[in-house]
Amino acid sequence: MSKIQSKTINIDGLDVHYYTAGQGEPLVVIHGGGGDARTWWDNITELSKQYTVYAPDLPGYGGSQPLDGDYFIPELSEFLDKFAAKLGLEKFHLMGHSLGGGIALSFALKSPHRIRKLVLVSSLCLGREIAFWVRLLSVPALMRSVGALSLAVMKGMKWLIMRMLNPALIIMPLSPASVYVGGSITTFKQQSLVLENRLSEIKVPTLLVWGGKDSIVPVRQAYAAARVIPDCQVKVFENRGHNVHRDELKQFSDTLNGFLG
Repeated sequence: MSKIQSKTINIDGLDVHYYTAGQGEPLVVIHGGGGDARTWWDNITELSKQYTVYAPDLPGYGGSQPLDGDYFIPELSEFLDKFAAKLGLEKFHLMGHSLGGGIALSFALKSPHRIRKLVLVSSLCLGREIAFWVRLLSVPALMRSVGALSLAVMKGMKWLIMRMLNPALIIMPLSPASVYVGGSITTFKQQSLVLENRLSEIKVPTLLVWGGKDSIVPVRQAYAAARVIPDCQVKVFENRGHNVHRDELKQFSDTLNGFLG
């Protein structure tokens, strides 16, 4: 196991930050819309024992500059393609959580020849249903207000953040990107990009990992998707919620290692 390194590369004139560690087959992990790559910190430590892990901050999150204009899952999928190409990753394992799962799914449908195996953790885009409070935040004015309030509160707590030694424990505010990308993933009624009609087109081995008590994306979407995806396994941690990869760190890593090989 190697120490986690913090690096920055330039993609199309934008500075992009990412973490990397380990040796072995490449594994790219994509964070969800409510945080940045630090949400994978403990997972990187575990998974780097067997894989070379790359965890980018999506544009506008963490240490990465935002893309110009509005952007959503298709644009972030294109970003993932450029990120992997910049690092010379011709073929790699890909894992995404929540929003990151939707990005990973979109990328796998577009470029299956680039993916060894696909892991979707509490992923978006498998069905229409999503928690009411997430749909509520799709209202643009409310998203802007909540984002501004969150950022203001967190600035006042800077002294507390500076005392924290483990980046994974930092309470992350809603960044401008999370505010506006978050507002684009749903309408007031449902998820706005649903790929359930294309799941039969997935050409790579796929693992769906979920929490049985996920209050954001219901686990029934995983079971329904598994019946359609040609080569698919499902692992459900019955007593966990949306962040199962962090809540079941060791068992999650064991499950992943068994699937990726």
